[in-house]
Amino acid sequence: MAVLCASSTPSSTCTPISTISTPRISSSSSSSSLLFPARPLFPTKKPYLLQACCEKVEKDKHRFVSKVPLDQRWMFEECEVDGPDIWNNTWYPKAKDHINTDKQWYVVDATDKVLGRLASTIAIYIRGKNLATFTPSVDMGSFVIVTNAEKVYVSGNKRTQKLYRRHSGRPGGMTVETFDQLQNRIPERIIEHAVRGMLPKGRLGRQLFNHLKVYKGPEHPHEAQKPIDLPLTDKRIQKELD
Repeated sequence: MAVLCASSTPSSTCTPISTISTPRISSSSSSSSLLFPARPLFPTKKPYLLQACCEKVEKDKHRFVSKVPLDQRWMFEECEVDGPDIWNNTWYPKAKDHINTDKQWYVVDATDKVLGRLASTIAIYIRGKNLATFTPSVDMGSFVIVTNAEKVYVSGNKRTQKLYRRHSGRPGGMTVETFDQLQNRIPERIIEHAVRGMLPKGRLGRQLFNHLKVYKGPEHPHEAQKPIDLPLTDKRIQKELD
């Protein structure tokens, strides 16, 4: 006969299962009392445990920010020693840190500017690498406006030797143009092609490419954004005078 034991020790007392009384449900009880019993099936938490849990939540709400470790305080300024430990916390930009309407706009005149050096400078500002908050996976860059795209400069024999290819998608649909031919037809596409090759390949790169605005001639429709001149630190970006 099966028995029910309180513990596994030999000294424990065992009670036969047949002697345990099981509750019987009377036929007169309503179905609602079976589905929704008056007393809970499981006991609730004890009051002192619930109070301790609430106290822990309150402490978490008012916990202090991690302070600078004592052995690292020599790296901080005197006014930062008692402040939060910002060096050992990884910062990642939130959505409010890269709102397009708050970004800076730049304008640059492409007249007699070397194509490759101008494109690399534009890509740096579009990507946001000039900022201390630069994050490779986030659009932190600015908007860049390029005017006089038809006056960009290339060195050597690139005007006749540099080729631009495009394909219609059909058999034999390859079209090849020289730099001179494309500059006479669509001068904006030359700078767009150069900058696009210096941006990330993928969804982020396609989003960053929309920050580039290239126009033929000195006029552009972005005066409302109040663009400022693009800083050009490369001394060889301008065409050398003969």
